[in-house]
Amino acid sequence: MNAYFDNSATTAPCCEAVNAVSDAMTRCWGNPSSLHRAGNLANELLENSRKDIANRLSCAPEEIFFTSGGTEGNNLAVIGAAHQMRRMGRRIVSTSVEHSSIDDTLNKLEADGFEVIKLKVDNYGRINEKDLYAAVNSNTILITMMLVNNEVGSIMPIQAAKRAAMMARSPALIHCDAVQAFGKMPLKPASLGVDLMTISSHKIHGPKGVGALYIRKGVKIKPRTFGGEQEKKIRPGTEAMPAIAGFAAAARALPDPARELEHITMLRDYMVAKLIEIPDVVINSPPDALPYVTNISVLGIKSEPMLNFLSEKGIFVSSGSACSKGKKSHVLLQMGLDRKRLDSPIRISFSRYTTVQEIDALILGIAEAKKVIRAAK
Repeated sequence: MNAYFDNSATTAPCCEAVNAVSDAMTRCWGNPSSLHRAGNLANELLENSRKDIANRLSCAPEEIFFTSGGTEGNNLAVIGAAHQMRRMGRRIVSTSVEHSSIDDTLNKLEADGFEVIKLKVDNYGRINEKDLYAAVNSNTILITMMLVNNEVGSIMPIQAAKRAAMMARSPALIHCDAVQAFGKMPLKPASLGVDLMTISSHKIHGPKGVGALYIRKGVKIKPRTFGGEQEKKIRPGTEAMPAIAGFAAAARALPDPARELEHITMLRDYMVAKLIEIPDVVINSPPDALPYVTNISVLGIKSEPMLNFLSEKGIFVSSGSACSKGKKSHVLLQMGLDRKRLDSPIRISFSRYTTVQEIDALILGIAEAKKVIRAAK
């Protein structure tokens, strides 16, 4: 039995998504911009898919713009908002534990003359709201913050961003990277007070290569690519219809997030209770983290040999963000963890298909790995 615990990196495609992709490739393969019947059928599929994603966010379909995924969505939102708003100020406020698609983009904007403030986090990966209020001033044009951290699961106070902007009488747009939150917790951009929100398909059992950017009605951002009328010129280029259809099917297949959250919390609590019984295992995630993501360290055993041992047993975990490709976690560094914990992180991430039997296999695998790896030293 394989036990897959790397769902924060990607998820297994659900059958609904696979069928939708196949159908779009074999039955509805026209170009949505073509004016003949085949094009009209593809355009109908495109707009119905847009409605399906909008329904999951409780927003209007015209506020959804399809992208190639979370990285492009984050780049488009942050760079597009910064350049749209640059005449009104230069300050951008974010956190020190963002995904690299935000962090690297902010570094580029800083090099281009924007003032970038990255708020520090505590040893659980959370910012202090007081620091947020202090950082936002009347010159702030953008606040960008992930809702759920992809490495430790900490939940950021995104609703406080709008309040901070209002208190400072700032024109700031609010962007939320919700890639790890979409489908896993109740999510409404309007309730969160955000103007821009990034989501991705392959984190919810849809195909890779597609995502969406929510842009609140009335908000304008500068496009990053040019050469077509698609997506209202915000993201031109022929739409990837099979992927989009699969994304919409995966969104339709999502269970009620509030009810599912109760089940996942039960699984996480069961796992943590077993983990802390193993000597030298420490939990790096905060107690109030989104239960889909749990970061641990097995003290004295570096991540790579632990990952390799578990992989040989058919148990798949990660040491952090897949985009970092094995580099030390900047999130854990910012959390101020000691060297032993920084050398040995393991990220365990659930999906709705995770079972107690898989968790039991993981616990046994970690306990066995400790004995075998230490004996080999």
